[in-house]
Amino acid sequence: MFISLLNRLGDLAWLFTNPLLLAVTVFQIVMLVHAVRNREWLWAFFIFIGSGIGAFWYYFTAYRDSPSTGFELPGAQSRARIQQLQAKIHHLDNAYHHFQLGDVYFQKGKFIEAEKCYRAALEREPNDIDTRAHLGQCLLRLKRPAEARPLLEAVCRENAKHDFGYSLMAYAETLTALNETDAALNIWQHVVENHSYPRAKVQLAELYLARKQTDLARAQLNDVIGDDVHAPTFQRKRDRVWIRRAKSLLRAL
Repeated sequence: MFISLLNRLGDLAWLFTNPLLLAVTVFQIVMLVHAVRNREWLWAFFIFIGSGIGAFWYYFTAYRDSPSTGFELPGAQSRARIQQLQAKIHHLDNAYHHFQLGDVYFQKGKFIEAEKCYRAALEREPNDIDTRAHLGQCLLRLKRPAEARPLLEAVCRENAKHDFGYSLMAYAETLTALNETDAALNIWQHVVENHSYPRAKVQLAELYLARKQTDLARAQLNDVIGDDVHAPTFQRKRDRVWIRRAKSLLRAL
């Protein structure tokens, strides 16, 4: 008979008198959080209603295949990395460690903190292309495309393949945000000629749709759906937002 997570959490006093059950409950919560964050709704349901069996099943069949390494509480690795980099900055104060700390904050969605780190890195090494590119992407996500544009434009002029085309995609998104859609369209077309990123194909399709070029848009969206079927698990999880967007657009056509 399954014991639901909710029932156990409702009797906290008894839970804390049973170390084994407490450990299973904590593990179950961690797996539940991971499943929800990755939109694995069916898994989340079975983890929630199970007595730990669902959580262990999820761990061995799905969690270990995700792009993380080892078992850890959500955010534990990034917190440790932040502390490590802050200590290095305190002792060495070089551009590279400021840049790395900015990337950690960026990945956590803390763009204001990331911007401060990138600017600190540029004060120490003004011409670093990686820092300029990541600062530009950070400003874009802070909804400051006018500030992002000169940084990303300069990076892409120096190296159009920078960060495997991610800087170029950010530049195209910046131009779109600034309503320079003709220039953005040209860049997206260049990106999809050289890469198969769903992020690029979906946004190119959206520009085609805005121009009433339905057939061109449908071709890009069908490519996204077709490629997803054969993509590895980690890539499908990374690109799922674009896959959902592609499906939604196709249904509307």
